[in-house]
Amino acid sequence: MSSTFVGASVRTRVRIPLTFADGYSTTAEAVTFDGLADGREHLALVLGDPDLGATPLVRLHSECLTGDVFGSARCDCGPQLREAVERIADTGGVLLYLRQEGRDIGLYNKLDAYALQDSGLDTYQANTELGFDEDARDYTAAAQMLAALGIAELDLLTNNPDKVRQLSALGVIVRDTLPTGVHANPDNLRYLRAKADHTGHTIRLVG
Repeated sequence: MSSTFVGASVRTRVRIPLTFADGYSTTAEAVTFDGLADGREHLALVLGDPDLGATPLVRLHSECLTGDVFGSARCDCGPQLREAVERIADTGGVLLYLRQEGRDIGLYNKLDAYALQDSGLDTYQANTELGFDEDARDYTAAAQMLAALGIAELDLLTNNPDKVRQLSALGVIVRDTLPTGVHANPDNLRYLRAKADHTGHTIRLVG
């Protein structure tokens, strides 16, 4: 995690309609930023109409091209994104879409890790076999985005305790943590079990 926290500012706000494959639709305000610590094009989607002064519901969603766009069943990213948009739109809050493919190892390396998983390694073992950290994500830019949006306290929609730890260390008050649903299928069950067993994700798996 970056040791230096610097400010960022809002660059652009624009309304965009969202429609998912199952027919669910809503409207989001897409927000871009200048001055993010890692220089990447992260995006905030402001959803719903929160009451003034209410604590917003926030999700930090790391980009997953295979799951979010192509509907890959090897992970739960696409279903989590779909769930998060509706839940946040219902209560009011923000989804931060963070350009951190493959727990920040990149798309090609993530697919290399998939090949290693096919040979028997779990998702974390595969990352380390490729010479990366088990999870290389840094949420400094996320904290900057929240600050630029005027959010100092939030309820966090996540199963990942590291997101809570990092945001808290960066001065963001996480009032409450709400888990996402369990989006298990035969192709991602081993992946989900590794997250629950290895890094303490709050995923309740049957069997």
